[in-house]
Amino acid sequence: MITMRTRTLILCAALMVLLAAGVWSASAATDTTDERLIHASGTGEITTTPDRAVISFAVETQDADPKVAQAVNAQIMDTVNSALKAAGIAAEDMKTTGYNIWAETSEGDRPFGGQKTIYHVTNTLQVTLVDVTRAGEIIDIAVSNGANRVNSLYFTLSPEKEQQFRSEALTRAVGQARTDADVVAAAAGVTITGVKDISIGSTYVPMYTSYLKADAMEMGGAARTPIESGEVKVTASVSITYLCR
Repeated sequence: MITMRTRTLILCAALMVLLAAGVWSASAATDTTDERLIHASGTGEITTTPDRAVISFAVETQDADPKVAQAVNAQIMDTVNSALKAAGIAAEDMKTTGYNIWAETSEGDRPFGGQKTIYHVTNTLQVTLVDVTRAGEIIDIAVSNGANRVNSLYFTLSPEKEQQFRSEALTRAVGQARTDADVVAAAAGVTITGVKDISIGSTYVPMYTSYLKADAMEMGGAARTPIESGEVKVTASVSITYLCR
């Protein structure tokens, strides 16, 4: 038979166990929240030369008859495509990025002549060059064979080269973050013991638009379009949380 004294002793023991568990939990929580941490960020940058040039050409034709405008456009663009392929541009590096037919209506030249409608047809071709030094040459070939618009030209990196320099930029970013963390740790009188967390930011590879030189070089009696590719910068960033003691 359990006496009153025994019950009291059992209750006291249970209470002590609960209190001990609470103290342990509080201690564990305190240890976690009292971690010594240093947060540092770093940015790495790699400067290199682009290995891809992307050019957008267009053939625009117009006629009062949309079928005529369309037929003439198709003939000219076929000539442009053939010339580019003959110059060594692979079929997979050429693609149509736009085709548009639109009407322009204006007043006729003669009095009481009514409105006049002209149909415009535009076919846009994008060419990717693996040899960026040929950008000016390819522009000249396309224009001399009928392309009457050059919409854009920019330089960038191939996926392979972008990944290579991304890795190098990330390595530099981590090194910068660690250097900053070491300086702060030394100033604060603590020692870095490890890494708690790393966050990798996005990589930025700009697309540079080229520019033309003021003095066009002569080649074979005709002006050649001079293009300068310049350089591109690949940047990457990281944020790192270091453990200290």
